[in-house]
Amino acid sequence: MTPFFMPDATRAVAKGLTAEELRRTGICALVVNTYHLYLQPGMEIIGKAGGCNRFMGWNGPLLSDSGGYQVFSLIHKNRQMGKICDEHVEFRSPIDGSRHILTPEKSIQIQFDLGVDMMVCLDDCPPNDFSRKDLEKSVARTIAWAKRCKREYLKQAKKHNIKESERPLLFAVIQGGTEIGLREYCAEELVKLDFDGYGFGGRHVDKNGVFLGDVLRATVNRIPEDKLRFALGVGTPEDISLCANMGWDMFDCVIPTREGRHGRLFEMNSEFRIPNFESIKDIRRSALKNRHLYITYNITNAEYKNDLNPISKDSDLTELREYSRAYLHHLFKVGDPLGPRLASLNNLEVYAMFIAILGRAIKTE
Repeated sequence: MTPFFMPDATRAVAKGLTAEELRRTGICALVVNTYHLYLQPGMEIIGKAGGCNRFMGWNGPLLSDSGGYQVFSLIHKNRQMGKICDEHVEFRSPIDGSRHILTPEKSIQIQFDLGVDMMVCLDDCPPNDFSRKDLEKSVARTIAWAKRCKREYLKQAKKHNIKESERPLLFAVIQGGTEIGLREYCAEELVKLDFDGYGFGGRHVDKNGVFLGDVLRATVNRIPEDKLRFALGVGTPEDISLCANMGWDMFDCVIPTREGRHGRLFEMNSEFRIPNFESIKDIRRSALKNRHLYITYNITNAEYKNDLNPISKDSDLTELREYSRAYLHHLFKVGDPLGPRLASLNNLEVYAMFIAILGRAIKTE
């Protein structure tokens, strides 16, 4: 059922939260990262545990990112950390400095070993401000690697004796930076290869933080409507609603949990929460006004020191109804880990609620 949002459990954990707590927020799926789990704890222990779901105690859907974004970010920030060629990526582990080679085939092999429900092709993920020439190279490499990933995917499915109806979904990633023509070309070439879904790769904002609406819209228009459309890394409620209005189905981001750990809490605007929105267009108008969807506040601010109101009086989670904002303020001030946990739970519940309302609005269109 779309749209849906997946919190990032990058290293097989949404920091500070148990699998049961995540389920109680209404979150339905999680994202783990191939690159990070390959480096630590390593595939041997995850294999012995029976796959990533069992290892982390999560019985819902899991999507594994290919790790390409992390590897390429590592290299683009510091050329001493590795090199990129058409055959593979070579990189040094930021943990112990050991050298590793990641190919499209190896990325798929690792993801099969993780035992996830959705996996992503390894792609060449460049910064958006790359030159046109460098972006063209990235797109060509991304398409070539997608072909290799698809071949390895079919090989691994056969090796693991997985029925076609039970195989994990495979997503290709569309690159091209801010160049609409390159995005469209990349999408068209990947669609010819017939994947289960397609993702928007790279950053969805430019170097100045401006939302790339035209680029996202042009890209999603090149993806068949019967395929899943994954806006990777899109995470604010405003950006999610804008992308959902364009036709994007899936979203993931660290925002709700990362912000929670820093004391920033999300709260649904009462107008939106009712909800009294009739359609996705109403939500989009609110997003453009940048004020109606939700509010945020920092629980560490002095104004919450004596606020004995519940963290979230209408929450389905007992702890958010029974603990006060003053108590949460106190937890952050004394550095107790319960504070970030409660704030993260609050934010994830708000996101789950927001996505549910968004889905209902889309159905009315």
